[in-house]
Amino acid sequence: MSTVEFRKIGKSFGSVEVLRDIDLTIGDGDFTVLLGPSGCGKTTLLRMTAGLETVSAGEIHIGERVVNDIHPRDRDIAMVFQNYALYPTMRVSENIGFSLEVAGHSKQEIRQKVEEAAAMLSLTDYLDRYPKELSGGQRQRVAMGRAMVRDAQVFLFDEPLSNLDAKLRAHMRVEIRQLHDRLSATTLYVTHDQIEAMTMADKIVLMQGGNIVQSGTPDELYDSPSTKYAAEFIGSPAMNFLNGVLEVQGGEAFFSSSDLKLKLPENYAALENGRELVCGIRPTDVSLSQTGDISGKLIIAEKTGAEIQLHMSIQGTDFSAVVSRDAKFSAGDQVTLAVEPNRLHIFDAATELRL
Repeated sequence: MSTVEFRKIGKSFGSVEVLRDIDLTIGDGDFTVLLGPSGCGKTTLLRMTAGLETVSAGEIHIGERVVNDIHPRDRDIAMVFQNYALYPTMRVSENIGFSLEVAGHSKQEIRQKVEEAAAMLSLTDYLDRYPKELSGGQRQRVAMGRAMVRDAQVFLFDEPLSNLDAKLRAHMRVEIRQLHDRLSATTLYVTHDQIEAMTMADKIVLMQGGNIVQSGTPDELYDSPSTKYAAEFIGSPAMNFLNGVLEVQGGEAFFSSSDLKLKLPENYAALENGRELVCGIRPTDVSLSQTGDISGKLIIAEKTGAEIQLHMSIQGTDFSAVVSRDAKFSAGDQVTLAVEPNRLHIFDAATELRL
């Protein structure tokens, strides 16, 4: 396997700049996820890696080679598409082994590689079937098998689970991650689903408007989002945000918003008193408390089985909290919550950067 390096990558479609100055290194054997909403440039970056889009500026390195001008078939990559891209008139075995046949491998070698991939993906019993006779998950596994047999340096996944139902997506997340671990393959995976990113990635690259906002491990992006955008994109349920100011009293720092006052870690006391802030609070970081500092009116309580998600109104702002399934509340009740100071995420209101 090989590393993949993007050096000052830019991409424009006419006068529209969709990627700018992308610097990123994907380590040998790493599972890296490009995460972001539609239009952020993640799929364009993947397609440029595959050679399906040209590079407007910068260099893409796969291993020791600059691949900007190398034909897709010569880049030693394998790609799994969102729509599977299977040949409907070929059986599963033929779909998996087609690239090997084109490359001139012997029938014996093709059969051996196809059978190995099929066994790994639990497709042995389906080798004589056609794609139309398979479920969505089985078709996706065939597409993965076709990529596996190539022994490529880099595996590229373009939102491969988008067309599957929720239960099958969860199952396929496990399968793809297990496949990666078995092959130790350098993998670049594109998705807009932060659950996929959090559960599968070694490294997440969060993108917005053609730029990289933050990159790091799933825990790093969850625990220490560098911007308000990163904070609201990562985590489910989504983070709550309250607007207020920094209040420093007697060497102690507080987040203050109308009648709400939350104690902050002591290092915030060194900042400018009265500075406008945004306070982020994850719904899972609060707890029910008679003496808590957060109080609001309950709009609805959603039972999710293991927990209850409370939807509240605090100073006219929607606020969510995840509490024990044993909690008993009705719409209109006043709910009081507490949160530890070190669980607060504080951002500058003007720049939206983490403080």
